[in-house]
Amino acid sequence: MAMVSLLAGRLPLQSSGKLALSAFTPSPAMADACSCKFTGLSMKRRSLVSSCVQASTQEGSAAVAGVESEEQRLELDAEARSAMAAVAEAQAGRDGQGAAPGAWKWAIRKRVWDLLESENLAQLPRPVHHRIPNFVGAGAAAMKLASLPAFETARCVKVNPDTPQKQVRFLTLNGNKILMTPQPRLRTGFFSILESSSIPYLPDACTSAGVAKFGKPISLDDKLKVDLIVIGSVAVDPKTGARLGKGEGFAELEYGILRWMGAIDDSTLVVTTVHDQQLVDDIPLEKLLIHDVPVDIICTPTQIIHTNTKIPKPKGIYWEKLSRQKLGQIRVLQDLKKRIEKETGKTLPCAPDEVLPPLAVRQRPPPKGSGRTRNSVTAHKQTIFMWNLSPSTTKRELEDHVAQLGGDFFLTVRTSLKPGNNRQLAWVTLKDGADAGKIVKALDQSTLGEMVVRAKVDEPTSAGKSHSQPQAK
Repeated sequence: MAMVSLLAGRLPLQSSGKLALSAFTPSPAMADACSCKFTGLSMKRRSLVSSCVQASTQEGSAAVAGVESEEQRLELDAEARSAMAAVAEAQAGRDGQGAAPGAWKWAIRKRVWDLLESENLAQLPRPVHHRIPNFVGAGAAAMKLASLPAFETARCVKVNPDTPQKQVRFLTLNGNKILMTPQPRLRTGFFSILESSSIPYLPDACTSAGVAKFGKPISLDDKLKVDLIVIGSVAVDPKTGARLGKGEGFAELEYGILRWMGAIDDSTLVVTTVHDQQLVDDIPLEKLLIHDVPVDIICTPTQIIHTNTKIPKPKGIYWEKLSRQKLGQIRVLQDLKKRIEKETGKTLPCAPDEVLPPLAVRQRPPPKGSGRTRNSVTAHKQTIFMWNLSPSTTKRELEDHVAQLGGDFFLTVRTSLKPGNNRQLAWVTLKDGADAGKIVKALDQSTLGEMVVRAKVDEPTSAGKSHSQPQAK
């Protein structure tokens, strides 16, 4: 479930100093506006929300929640976006207390989100409101980014974990580069690094679950150098490089921590991928906060824009701008604060308390354990061969696509993609009695992501091997 940071307090841009995550002490009316969205929940849901709030505010604790179903996940996501909408409304001054500093950002965000939805320029997950939007053409924008000399020469690339940048994460691994990516909202950990040499199937490593499975966690003591930063955006100004995220402030936190570690500096390029319709010209530079991260390069599906930004980049972390509620949700900041206080013998300052909507803990359901091996389940079964698939397409996305178009007539989906190869293949094993011709008709020429996939019945040879499947070496 999304977490909202109430970022306010107008701060002037500076050429030096540390990252300022400005805290905001809400009025009673604003606090009510943020909390009223949760009053109509069922007792079960209230209990879950309450437990998440309690867990997130216990310093150093690891919040634990039960496994959630897809229906529960969607419900939590809807509640998260509702909470962010409440914050946006309150900051816009509709609570009668006057507009809060930073409220102007929400008007621009909403305009862009509304436009992407009304023009059908958004891909799942939808609606795109209160997200880094997964825009149509995200794959093409990723390819533009991959053509940059800065990307080609980069050894280590830090990429945000949002859906529209999934192809960038794939291209990073497929180019034999080190991928650094944060745990979503830094809520369960810190940064992880991944290398293609240790990953059997690259698309699976581009998801949150894949990062948890294949990623190597790093610590604050690790000495590393990040050559390029890729960041998601809701809106960005191509003339100035001014950028707006979805309002949580985690991209800025991640940037500030890396600056504190010495992994990046002012010369480290920051790149974003967006749709052309996310380009705006009304982000007022004089209203930007010191923690706002500008971008050097914008990649859209149609163009590459060098902003030549003059906006100073954040330098580190301003502890006096972080509330104890925000610290309570981010373990790495708690650890870093304790370390600095121990080493210096001084207590770091803290910002006033703020109201944060609850953060739900998410866990994926455990894998289904039937006790049968893949070979014993799929041996001698009818198979459909699929090709012309995006190399970043995951097995789960393929399964969902087949289920949607072909119904509950398949047993398994197998995929094949190796490092350095942009060709993605898949084999769908059908249940007994399934109409292969009908399913092929539904799948062939269907659209998955931005690709028009192809499909055909995969007839086995007399030796029982697939005509289409690559032979083992």
